[in-house]
Parts: sequence; structure tokens; C-alpha cells
Amino acid sequence: MAGTDTQPRTPRELYRFLRAALVEPVPRDHHQSDRQFVRRRVVAGVTLVVGSFVLGFGLTREPGSTAFYVSTVVLALVWTIGAFVSGPLHLGWAHTRSGDRHARPIIQSLALGALAVGIFCAGAVVVAQFAFLRDPVNDVLDYARFASLPMVAGITFINGVAEELFFRGAVFAAIGRTYPVQISTVLYALATVATLNLMLVFAAGVLGTLVGLQRRVTGGVLGPIVTHLTWSLSLLFLLPPLLAALTPME
Repeated sequence: MAGTDTQPRTPRELYRFLRAALVEPVPRDHHQSDRQFVRRRVVAGVTLVVGSFVLGFGLTREPGSTAFYVSTVVLALVWTIGAFVSGPLHLGWAHTRSGDRHARPIIQSLALGALAVGIFCAGAVVVAQFAFLRDPVNDVLDYARFASLPMVAGITFINGVAEELFFRGAVFAAIGRTYPVQISTVLYALATVATLNLMLVFAAGVLGTLVGLQRRVTGGVLGPIVTHLTWSLSLLFLLPPLLAALTPME
């Protein structure tokens, strides 16, 4: 089946790749005692409340302001500390093309991230035509346009890793075996509601579903981290010029 050592080339290869990456779980045994499970839930719950507040504060600050930079670094620390304090985290494994072994989900995750970037860029064609969709996206992209782009890229990298450690690490494990993908995605999207930006909430829902499925398959956070970073860093550089080029002249 398609796995970490190749990228899909044909529709059939694409189907096999997506099935291996998002549908068929890799066998593992990540057992938690009742005490560990309760501890993880308590830590994850407290961290989620604190992180949501910090996220809402950060993305309502002026682009390039000291408050923006400080709050985003604090947010990464909140997610990361909460993730590691909650309990053990696992890197995870992915299917390979041969099917006779497993490998770390790196190339597979890069391919998933690239597919997500392509879908979002295609969606930008529609978003650019309507102000009520375009304006909320531009509000987020202003942090790349008017702040220090290298610093924003660094913050995007750090926060992408931190979010996956927490939401696909601590939160996913704290949910248990009943609807972990759906519940972790809803919580991830709800955490962005404090930003008052509906397009950001929508993006969180789409990305959360993708990496949530990947987390269920691989059993760890490495795959979701690579996919998330591929998606977020690519769109950071691609979306501003793309929306500018596609926006109708007034």
C-alpha cells in the first residue's frame, strides 16, 4: 500500500495512499491506567481553557506589535507544557508501500500537507471573489504582510508543533476510544472561536479533521506535526500574493 517511501502518481495510487494514511490504523498498544487517563483529562482541560484565552488575545493584537509576538510565544509554551505534563506522547508509525514494515510518517505527511495546500489554494479562487470571505482571511494574513515575515514564519513553526503536541497528543489521548477524531477536531476549532474570525475556525476544522485522521492511523504526533507545518508554512507564503492576484478590481 502507499506509504512513507513514495508519493501517489495515479488515481489508484492516490486512493491507496489516502487509505493507508487516513483510514487503516497501524497496530500499537498505548495503554493508559485509569489514574493516567484522569490526569490527562484534567491537565488537557485546564490547558485548553488557558490556551484559548491566550490565542484570542494574540490574534486580536495589532500585527507586528510586541503584544502579538509575546502572546504567540506564550501560547506555544502553554500548549507544549500542557501536552508533556498530561502524560506520555508517541511519535507514531506509518504504513509503507511494501506493507511488510512500518516507518516514521515523514514523506507520507509531506504529501498530505501538499494535498491540503493545493485544496486551500483552489479554495482561495472562490474566497477572493467575495469580500465577506476574503476580509477575514486577510485579517489573519496581515500578520505576514505587516509584521516581520521571518519572525512570523518562526512563530508559525513553533505554534504548529505546539498545537499538534497538545491537540493530537494530549487531547486526543484524553478523549479515549469514542470519537477521538471528531471531538478533538471540534475542540481544536472551538479554541479558535476566541479570535472572532470564522474563516480561521473553518480552517481549524478542516485541518483538525485531516491531522486527526492521521493521528488515529499513526498513533502519534509526528505525522500531524509534519502535515500541519507543511500546510501552515506553505500558505503563509502562498496565500497573500495569491489572494492579491485573484481579488477583483474595484
